[in-house]
Amino acid sequence: MADLPKTPLLDTVDTPQDLRKLAPAQLRQLADELRAETISAVGSTGGHLGSGLGVVELTVAIHYVFNTPDDRLIWDVGHQCYPHKILTGRRDRIRTIRQGGGLSGFTKRSESAYDPFGAAHSSTSISAALGFATANKLKGVPGKAIAVIGDGAMSAGMAYEAMNNAEAAGNRLIVILNDNDMSIAPPVGGLSAYLARLISSSEYLGLRELAKRFTRKLSRRLTAAAGKAEEFARGMATGGTLFEELGFYYVGPIDGHNLEHLIPVLENVRDAEEGPILIHVVTKKGKGYAPAEKAADKYHGVQKFDVITGAQAKAPPGPPAYTKVFADALLAEAERDPAVCAITAAMPSGTGLDKFQATFPDRTFDVGIAEQHAVTFAAGLAAQGMRPFCAIYSTFLQRAYDQVVHDVAIQNLPVRFAIDRAGLVGADGATHAGSFDVTYLASLPNFVVMAAADEVELVHMTHTAAMHDSGPIALRYPRGNGIGLELPKVPERLEIGKGRIVREGKKVAILSLGTRLAEALKAADTLDAKGLSTTVADLRFAKPLDEDLIRRLLTTHEVAVTIEEGSIGGLGAHVLTLASDTGLIDAGLKLRTMRLPDVFQDQDKPEKQYDEAGLNAAHIVDTALKALRYNEAELADGVRA
Repeated sequence: MADLPKTPLLDTVDTPQDLRKLAPAQLRQLADELRAETISAVGSTGGHLGSGLGVVELTVAIHYVFNTPDDRLIWDVGHQCYPHKILTGRRDRIRTIRQGGGLSGFTKRSESAYDPFGAAHSSTSISAALGFATANKLKGVPGKAIAVIGDGAMSAGMAYEAMNNAEAAGNRLIVILNDNDMSIAPPVGGLSAYLARLISSSEYLGLRELAKRFTRKLSRRLTAAAGKAEEFARGMATGGTLFEELGFYYVGPIDGHNLEHLIPVLENVRDAEEGPILIHVVTKKGKGYAPAEKAADKYHGVQKFDVITGAQAKAPPGPPAYTKVFADALLAEAERDPAVCAITAAMPSGTGLDKFQATFPDRTFDVGIAEQHAVTFAAGLAAQGMRPFCAIYSTFLQRAYDQVVHDVAIQNLPVRFAIDRAGLVGADGATHAGSFDVTYLASLPNFVVMAAADEVELVHMTHTAAMHDSGPIALRYPRGNGIGLELPKVPERLEIGKGRIVREGKKVAILSLGTRLAEALKAADTLDAKGLSTTVADLRFAKPLDEDLIRRLLTTHEVAVTIEEGSIGGLGAHVLTLASDTGLIDAGLKLRTMRLPDVFQDQDKPEKQYDEAGLNAAHIVDTALKALRYNEAELADGVRA
């Protein structure tokens, strides 16, 4: 007799409370359906895939065993949370993920009670979970805090800082180390699963507590020796000695895809009086989807794809991405100069340094998710005569600001900062937007801050940075593609602090920094058509400012408008300060600044984000007309044109 088709289970699960009504034997089927739903959803929207597929069983097991949301579940980085969102009341919106007005691609407090802590940057989960656990302890209320952190995120010092401080939280804190690269543990099987169940069991922990009481009656030396013997015996069998030294009770490694192993271990840990506890699970990125298993890097973040074949939608041919332009330009600098080297914080492909690494492996340094170390390491290289390029996304460089100030700027060391993802970044949303780097770097003495208006300027700025040995220098450039200009065969070394006039006019001056230059030129076309002759300047440098050029433009035009892809405190603030310091404001200057709004903008297509921010050509025109107190009717009649 043929097997009857199984009744779908995922349709019966809207929240973890529904999940807990299932029998343990049904969880395998549910996990399979959850994996299929995740693949289908990401196939239609694009987004993060491999990491979510790797934690399907773990997600099911955690929500099945723990009383979420009262027990607080915190996903480190959060890009693996798609299965979690499907199980926590958001399945009906999962195909809006990373879209304008849709679900965030990361955990987000305002989205669900099951997202107790927002995370899109790495290595924050243990600190946050410790905070939740300690708060519950101080309040005397029940509730565990569970941090799920990947082995890559464990390369950041913050994770160890939190673990070193976690012992006081006791059994309220549970850390699940998701080892998906086999970087810590050997392959796991029946023996390690048996050991994990054994050492997490109440019987073992009870005997352990009894032994502790017995050894307290012995001399201090014998007590310490007994404790070390037990610790290292378990460490030899399971590999947990490092975590024991940090005050954690270690359980594992266990197969993170085997629910028959996961469920009893999590139940034991949930009920244990020992703590804090670290559970080491081994998973496979892309698990259950062959294309993602075979190419975990290519399926970490994906475009829309065909679920059957795995073929991702290809963007139409066009200009090269700014990241590639920088990578090629840096490679050319390294071929000319053996002192040029490159540093990335676990983002070799994201920053384009994978190509550099293939050509110059001895001059490429991937330091892991450790931006603070990356910056100070670069400072040491620079102090010893190398020419280091520290290639870090704008939003991630924020994590190393003290090192930028203390180790680089104060010592005036020539570290070159290649700041990728400057400005708004589309689907990744507020957590990854490069909104603040001009503000936080241009305020520092000794710094040079450049912003590329197009791909040609980026080539010139990379060369300029390579040749600049008199202090720190930063070049910023956006996510996305250039505008289609032919790249120069020989780069130009720009004069520090000097901008350029792109278009000459008489009445309106637009002072642009970065890739809003294209919109500034469109605005100039519109203003010219209205009879308002317009100058467009590409300032190139937020610091030092081209004071001569700025003063000339401010004093020879009826109105001036600055525009930038950054927050308040950037170019506009510096130009206003210059105008104030030199008395130009007293002379009746009409100066307007255009910048990102004072909000964290949610994910959307970049062009929609910039329209929402008020930084497109039409907004520039409107700003200029309002400053001149002109209106469309007057211009149409030629009254004031």
